[in-house]
Amino acid sequence: MIELSAPHTPPSPATPPSTAADNAFLPKIVTVLREGYHLADLRADAVAGLTVAIVALPLSMAIAIASGVGPERGLFTSIIGGFLVSLLGGSRYQIGGPAGAFIVLVAACVTAIGVPGLLLATALSGLFLTAAGLLRLGSYVKFIPYPVTLGFTAGIAVIIFSSQVKDLFGLHLTGAEPAALLPKIAALWGARASFGLPAASVALATNAVIVGLKRAAPRLPNLLIAVTLASLAVYLFKLPVETIFDRFGALPRTPPAPALPALDMASLVAALPYAASFTLLGAIESLLSAVVADGMSGARHRSNAELVAQGLANVGSALFGGICVTGTIARTATNVRAGSRGPVSGMLHALFVLAFMLVAAPLAGHIPLAALAGVLAVVSWNMAEKAEIWVVMRSSRADAVVILVTFGLVVFRDLTEGIVTGFALSGLVFLHRMSQSARIDTGPEPVPRHDRVLVRLSGPYFFGAAAETGHVLDQIAEHPRHFVLDLSALDYLDSSGARKLELLAHRIQRKGGQMVLLAVRPVQRRILEKAGLEPPLARYVAHLDDLDAG
Repeated sequence: MIELSAPHTPPSPATPPSTAADNAFLPKIVTVLREGYHLADLRADAVAGLTVAIVALPLSMAIAIASGVGPERGLFTSIIGGFLVSLLGGSRYQIGGPAGAFIVLVAACVTAIGVPGLLLATALSGLFLTAAGLLRLGSYVKFIPYPVTLGFTAGIAVIIFSSQVKDLFGLHLTGAEPAALLPKIAALWGARASFGLPAASVALATNAVIVGLKRAAPRLPNLLIAVTLASLAVYLFKLPVETIFDRFGALPRTPPAPALPALDMASLVAALPYAASFTLLGAIESLLSAVVADGMSGARHRSNAELVAQGLANVGSALFGGICVTGTIARTATNVRAGSRGPVSGMLHALFVLAFMLVAAPLAGHIPLAALAGVLAVVSWNMAEKAEIWVVMRSSRADAVVILVTFGLVVFRDLTEGIVTGFALSGLVFLHRMSQSARIDTGPEPVPRHDRVLVRLSGPYFFGAAAETGHVLDQIAEHPRHFVLDLSALDYLDSSGARKLELLAHRIQRKGGQMVLLAVRPVQRRILEKAGLEPPLARYVAHLDDLDAG
């Protein structure tokens, strides 16, 4: 029951939720209401929601413009998508909305198949995300390696910044701005003669205010203040700087009525590749954001419920003309720091953005595009985790290669290709490291025997380790009558490792000896027996004394 009465001390969010199957898809709003929701909680959530809305307003419009659509679509996304993410999501503090990470993909989608195709791809990705959550695939997203995350985030940051150079410096291109980085740089350099000092000054001043307020008064809404001051300066001094109204006209005061995207076979086929990319990036970005919120608050999110919510939010956003929705790390962190008590703050943030559209939409037309470009320039600088990249690259050459390859593919090829390739490289690095962790020890027996050798195999023994260490076992097994293999410290055994041991047992048998497997765990014994290691080829004993007795 919701009680708007006496305040109380909210329960600690660090208490882990039930992991029972019936709670896997339970939205966090249900958990919060079960705990009891009071007036003090509502006050705290209202303050947090307003704080997040102030941050979201300029960001939503800037991201939408950089994505190749009108600023109003960014607001629609924050309102519809943000409300549904908080209402249905599995994270207590997640804030949904348009994200900078999607700028590259959305812009490419709009260029290729237009805004109707974008809406269809967004809705399809929502269905894919929902299906991924219902199939309980959310827990697998956390296995994305950290170097891959660093590489693709830095790559996205570079692409976002390059997309803002035109408005940052007031350049005028003769044709459409190329999407690929190298042709874009060439086109921008070719337009250098059109450099606009007023636009560059507005962008630089916006950056200075954002950075200065962040250091001097971190609690103030630096993004909104910077954009507001830039808008006032352009309006009062009649600066020749392009504004939102100049390029897009007046903003609507309300979201449109819901409408289904065009559903024909040709449109579906064209939208599917973009929907797949939106799904992959949306799952990664949302669950990373939820993990960040967990780390800041001590709470624990439900990954599958979060994916379902993100999916339904993307469908809802597309129906109302919005773009891709995902969990946003910066706004989620702001929500936690602002004192949010739970999902209500995220729902209120969406309502505050709606209130802005209802009341102040005409004022947004005066916002200079150079100021929004300045906002995204700061966002892109903050996205690239420079200190973390440097630490990882110094600590491991292999991880450095993963970061650089992922970064290069994201910047010069394709975001999805960068993630998939980076993940594959990280897998190879992991397999190499694991294969080197298998150990073969031939220490002396408690009572030495001339007719046998005791070998202890420890660590993981899988296909990589078998290829790495198999020749060592072959050399040790040349002469003894009994080759005793102690598996008591074996952490993991796969079918390839078992097959290698089976071949080794045959080799020992041909030389007149026998493999003896010592202290084998039941699970590993089943794997070995399925590979053919059964008597008389091999003998299983629990202790060396059993071998002597036999």
